[in-house]
Amino acid sequence: MIEILSLQFMQKAIIAGMFLGVMMPFLGVFVTLKRMAFFGDGIAHASLAGIALGLLVGVAPFTVAVPFALAVGALIYFLERYTKISSDSAIGTVFTTSMAVGIILLSLKSGYQPDLISFLFGNILTIGVTDVWVVAIGSSFIMLFLIVFYRPLTLLIIDPVQAWLQHVRTGFLEFVFYLITALAVVFGVKILGIILVSALLIIPASTAKLFSRNFVQLIMYSIALGFTAVLAGLFLSYYLNLPSGASIILFSATFFFISVIITSLWRK
Repeated sequence: MIEILSLQFMQKAIIAGMFLGVMMPFLGVFVTLKRMAFFGDGIAHASLAGIALGLLVGVAPFTVAVPFALAVGALIYFLERYTKISSDSAIGTVFTTSMAVGIILLSLKSGYQPDLISFLFGNILTIGVTDVWVVAIGSSFIMLFLIVFYRPLTLLIIDPVQAWLQHVRTGFLEFVFYLITALAVVFGVKILGIILVSALLIIPASTAKLFSRNFVQLIMYSIALGFTAVLAGLFLSYYLNLPSGASIILFSATFFFISVIITSLWRK
């Protein structure tokens, strides 16, 4: 334990991981209740275009991926709200188009791209001090938003009509929710990778549903499970020489399936 904590790259990974391990499961409770699991996955894959553009022009991929993800989130929101296109069709169209753009951009840059591999699959070795600050500040902002707007956001997700009757600015609040979900996904890409990042939004919240008896318990259990999964996955990735993102998600998924079996047997 002392050895792993003395390593600078692990210190940075653990700090960033702790913020993500709290923020993403917290947000994931609202995402799962609103049935937006596919949205998170779509944003993650769409961010490939922003990352590719950053690599192509020679700037930090985060500086391009963040505004690009916000733009994609806004586009999906407006397509869902102001057109006859269904939610899954809008997400599928936007994220596949963005991935195609990303692949085209990557084809313009020759040579092996280690940064791209780390963004696809996650890599604790590539986390820099700037990445830690971005994740810490961004995660804190998202959690502050969720705490401040906890009641109207919960009402909006559970009963949109009642929220509107109680003078909640439903359209604006939902739009901001789409944007912060897009931000959260991009923040998690560095550790978890594009392919796996949305799982940290979904699996802890889904696992917590099996044990929770009220909404507060659902949030608390989800955060506890996500936080534990991130730390356990990082330690496993170090000692077993495994990819960090895959280790975190496999740990979380294992606990999910064990929980499903236990709760099923308990009910019988």
